Amino acid sequence: MLGFLQGFAYGLWLSCLPWFIAGLINPHIALPTASPRRWQLFLRYWLAIPFLAFLLWLTSLWGGFGPSLAGWLTGLVAIPAGLFVERRWRRWQAAWVARRAAVDRQAGQEQARAEAERRAREARLRVLDPDHPPAGADDTVRALCRIKRALQEQGRRDLAVQADRLYSRYTHVISVLHGRFDAEEMAFRRALGLVREVTGSAIERLERAVSLVAGAAPIDTNFVRRRLAETSLDAGERRALERRLALAEDAERQVREAVAANEAALTALDDAAVSVSRIDTGPSRRAQAAEEALKELHRFAARASQYEERP
Repeated sequence: MLGFLQGFAYGLWLSCLPWFIAGLINPHIALPTASPRRWQLFLRYWLAIPFLAFLLWLTSLWGGFGPSLAGWLTGLVAIPAGLFVERRWRRWQAAWVARRAAVDRQAGQEQARAEAERRAREARLRVLDPDHPPAGADDTVRALCRIKRALQEQGRRDLAVQADRLYSRYTHVISVLHGRFDAEEMAFRRALGLVREVTGSAIERLERAVSLVAGAAPIDTNFVRRRLAETSLDAGERRALERRLALAEDAERQVREAVAANEAALTALDDAAVSVSRIDTGPSRRAQAAEEALKELHRFAARASQYEERP
């Protein structure tokens, strides 16, 4: 055993110099780190490994002088075998750290979305059940249910809450109109048409947001960012990953723009509800009240259109 240890020490000594020279030419050959430095060569091949070999040699002298051939050969292959094992270990460690970072990032994103959904929920917000639309739901409400279900299936509950907000505004304005006019009046039908027109434009933007979210869903941005953080990528792969990440970010930007544009429709619906509720619809002023209501709703529709046209 001591003869094997002595031969191992000699083989380790002899292999330090060629590996040191190879490392001076290309540090990646002789060092297992992702970003090798030449000072690490001196530390490893002039200090650490020779010192270890010296200790092994001193220990082996208890059995006299008699290095074995098996020890020599094992010492010669010890450095490349150690480099292979250390590279695999460092690669596994980096992958584990990246997975943990991705899990933490995903958890942070879910928490941020939950917080955004909580902030987006307003007092007295009416919540839609996509699987069980309200009794007597019209085409507008059913469309909102369909959009909310699609957003929930894509994991975008932070966007699905806007369907609830539109539903709350829409039903509130309808109830205000019912309280001010008879359902058979021309003013009511014209006002209802205007409300549905503006709500329909908001629904179209939400449908576009659903399409954008579904289109970008296959792009795992966390994976792309992990790959881009690696230093060993070639130029072609890096350009492809950067393009993929740009596509996902552009889709998310358009989704945010659509959601922001819908805030104008929500504001206009609130404005319409308040304006119509102020109108006096007593018997002596019913005809005049109807005209005032239509004027208010026309102004509301015009304001909504102006909001939508803003960049």
